[in-house]
Amino acid sequence: MNAPIDQQAPFVHDLNPSKLRALQKDAVRECGVHHPFHDKLRDHSNGPELALIPAGIYTQGNPEAKREFGELAPRQVSIERAFGIGRFCITADEFQRYTEASGHQWPEHLVRTEGRQPVTNVSREDAAAYLAWLSEQTGQTYRLPTEAEWEYAARAGTVTRYCFGDDLGCSEANTGSFQIVGRSIAGWRRFLPFCAPMNQAIDVGLYPANIWGLHDMHGNVWEFTSTLWEGPADPNSPGKTGRWYVTKGGSWFESAWHARSAARKPRWFDELDVNLGFRVLREIQQQDS
Repeated sequence: MNAPIDQQAPFVHDLNPSKLRALQKDAVRECGVHHPFHDKLRDHSNGPELALIPAGIYTQGNPEAKREFGELAPRQVSIERAFGIGRFCITADEFQRYTEASGHQWPEHLVRTEGRQPVTNVSREDAAAYLAWLSEQTGQTYRLPTEAEWEYAARAGTVTRYCFGDDLGCSEANTGSFQIVGRSIAGWRRFLPFCAPMNQAIDVGLYPANIWGLHDMHGNVWEFTSTLWEGPADPNSPGKTGRWYVTKGGSWFESAWHARSAARKPRWFDELDVNLGFRVLREIQQQDS
């Protein structure tokens, strides 16, 4: 999906919020889907809720002079075709439907999430099996997003550290600590101590969505991508290389700094963690139905 830059595609950083929403609306019309939308499973129930992300060109990576270990220098990337992506990480409830249908067995020692919490302690192999099952159930192609697709969707046209700006407040994400920016806190969060960390993954969708309708792209849990990590996987062990993959988004365990759009972290191919989950990508054809 990523390719040399096509000058026919819009450079999304030149578009204001109104034009970014219009770009998405145009893509929805051209692809013949709704926004948001679901695919139906064989029992006629709904699959994961998806947002349609329009094609475009964006700047991937960290434009700041100081970059953390492994972060990419800025580069323009073209996303040539619209795609669907989960508005939320796959939840424990959604993954449970797969386990019941497939007979997937959870190791007894693993901590498991519940309900609308993001499913965690699943490996890339588990995620791949779920995606294959979802593809078979819906007749559509589901897979993990590439790093470039994930970051494009997360930024939603922004060039700032986060889709909400250059600072992240506790009314916007679930991370282990925050950059306090004096923003007001609405709803039930105003009764909590200011910026008190949750110390666990919480239900998806409790924080604001970005312009394109995606929730929790910053914090809550790290998310798998299909992109192989290139080069050393540890600044303290330069020889540490192998089957490492890029994860994005930060989590409830790390600070807000690790949840920046450009931030990335290597994970071993079969790694499990209580702060690691995944989000689905659904390939789209124009005039999909």
